[in-house]
Amino acid sequence: MALSLPKRRARMEEVLHRLRIAIPDARCELVYKTPYQLLVSVVLSAKNTDKMVNRVMEPLYAEGFTPATVIEWGITGFLARIKSIGLAPTKAKNVYNLSLVLVDRFASEVPSRREDLESLPGVGRKTANVVLGELFHEPTLAVDTHVFRVTHRLGLHETTTADKAEKELLPLIQPSYLPLAHHLLLLHGRYVCKALSPICEGCVLHDICPSARLFSPQPKSLSKRKTTRSSINVPGS
Repeated sequence: MALSLPKRRARMEEVLHRLRIAIPDARCELVYKTPYQLLVSVVLSAKNTDKMVNRVMEPLYAEGFTPATVIEWGITGFLARIKSIGLAPTKAKNVYNLSLVLVDRFASEVPSRREDLESLPGVGRKTANVVLGELFHEPTLAVDTHVFRVTHRLGLHETTTADKAEKELLPLIQPSYLPLAHHLLLLHGRYVCKALSPICEGCVLHDICPSARLFSPQPKSLSKRKTTRSSINVPGS
């Protein structure tokens, strides 16, 4: 049964309080030196790990990387440099086109308005939320796969999409925890509450997580089940 709104707010407050203590240095793990580089990395990180994006992009960023750089390389040239990243052809095209728009409409600067950000090729609501929170300290909550999974397992929402989850989760979070809540929940999902093998034992949220029992080892029965012809498939029976 779904929790009432006051109970979900109380649980979210306790979750964020504990995670803040457990992850005192929670921050974005994407490497970047400029707002433009962050925007590019967030676009590239969709369906990819931050580690992969950092491995590919950090050397490029170290040499200087601006919208003009990508425009000079062209789609083909940029694609050749990011080919190991998933969905590279589509992302190379999007980054090239958003670079053109930034030069033409925003003097090569990353805009601070959501409407402007979401008008850029390859930039959806989640990407805009990350950029607005990280660069401009807006009270956003970017609901990626980790945030969605963790909050769902904690019983904080029962929705089926990231956008719906964001609408349900934002009212549960005190403004003082935004945009930090995104990093706390994401990092907890990335390193502890993993998709396939969550590390429930020792998790700081174990006692308040309704899903913990689903992943905790089940005690072995003290007595072995008697094997009979009726309990197994016997060839020829």
